[in-house]
Amino acid sequence: MERKSEGQVSIVRDLTNGSVTKLIVMFAMPLFVANALQAVYNLVDMIVVGQVIGGSGMSAVSIGGDVLHLLTFLAMGFASAGQVIISQYVGAKKHDMISKMIGTMFTFLFAIALLMAVVCYLFRYQILDLLNTPAESYQYTMDYMVICICGLGFIYGYNIVSAILRGMGDSRRPFVFIAIAAIINTILDIYFVVFCKMGVAGAALATVIGQGISFLISLIYLYRKKEEFGFDFCRKSFRITGEVLKPLLVLGIPMAIQSAAINISKIVLTAWINAEGVIYSALAGIYNKSSMMMGIVSNSFTTAGSTMTGQSIGAKKYDRVPKILKVVLTISLVIAMSASVALFCFPDVIFTLFTNDQEVLEKATLVVMPIILNFFGCATRAGAFSLINGSGNSRLNLLVALIDGIMGRIGLAALFGYVLKWYSTGFWYGDAVAGFAPILIGTIFFLSGRWRKGVQ
Repeated sequence: MERKSEGQVSIVRDLTNGSVTKLIVMFAMPLFVANALQAVYNLVDMIVVGQVIGGSGMSAVSIGGDVLHLLTFLAMGFASAGQVIISQYVGAKKHDMISKMIGTMFTFLFAIALLMAVVCYLFRYQILDLLNTPAESYQYTMDYMVICICGLGFIYGYNIVSAILRGMGDSRRPFVFIAIAAIINTILDIYFVVFCKMGVAGAALATVIGQGISFLISLIYLYRKKEEFGFDFCRKSFRITGEVLKPLLVLGIPMAIQSAAINISKIVLTAWINAEGVIYSALAGIYNKSSMMMGIVSNSFTTAGSTMTGQSIGAKKYDRVPKILKVVLTISLVIAMSASVALFCFPDVIFTLFTNDQEVLEKATLVVMPIILNFFGCATRAGAFSLINGSGNSRLNLLVALIDGIMGRIGLAALFGYVLKWYSTGFWYGDAVAGFAPILIGTIFFLSGRWRKGVQ
């Protein structure tokens, strides 16, 4: 691509031309691997700890991981919003606005990360008490959570850099950064937990070190390419600019609420399940991590689809959007079906990857069908959010957050769990069924044609 004039971005991948299927696959594959490796952080922690410590260790990593995911809802929401806005700026060729968005995102989100870390540390005991953390895993959970809080800034930083690159159409570099971190995390997990006998604290420390290295490498890359990205890294460039802060807040707040609502609902369900004992708490960890793997597929194709949709809307190439959604939905459903067949046919093989605790494995069949249902819910979400997020419709994002995250998941879980007396099984089914809400809302939104308006 030719170098642009000063102040403009030169490393930009145009996703508004060429084969839709080829571009989505090429863009989504690095995202999928990167997201899978990012998920490996908590998954490896759970597997290593589960094999060494057992159910109480798995419970600690599951609960601590849920808390950490909740703390990152603002990073996920605002980074996703920034990515969508940057992609639309790219499509509209507003290169000066991209530089302003980069500086604003860095300063704004790092301030939020610091605030979240301080608040969570101050109320750490109250948080674990609200979650009905089992006594057997309480101290393990506390160790894991406190150490991970110290690395919260690294998570926010990585999400900022990744959002910038992905908004410009680059999905390969985020994959490289997170791959390095995942390898370091896996090696340190085994070293700290197995050889140093540090237990759950060692797993958390390995995670934080991996995240820190990932962020530092990504930041160095961005700095070395600063001229090509149109961002000079001078102190004045990190000033929050009202011109871009407003659209970031308008879109970011609903997207953050959407992320928070889903995480809060999972926290509520975790608290309900934890009340039934450490065995069910460990099962919740298996359900969450198994579902998370399909969530990785969904998030990867959602990111690819929403970036392509954003660029297409910014360039006013509206006829390209239905093709994008069709490809995203088709590929996601094929993957969901393949994963479901594997889980249904070989559940014992998959569950023993998490633990050898026989008490946990004896009840593991309870989560098989809820996990499969969740797989298909995640697949349909990819198509819906490619349109909803890519169009930048803030009001619709808020509506989905409330219906999907709060009313749907918590409401259905309470209905199945308490009213129908299915208890833990009902909580998992409620969570899975609620995952189909976005595709219903997204279909109505697509048919209305309002997505052509862009960021709202």
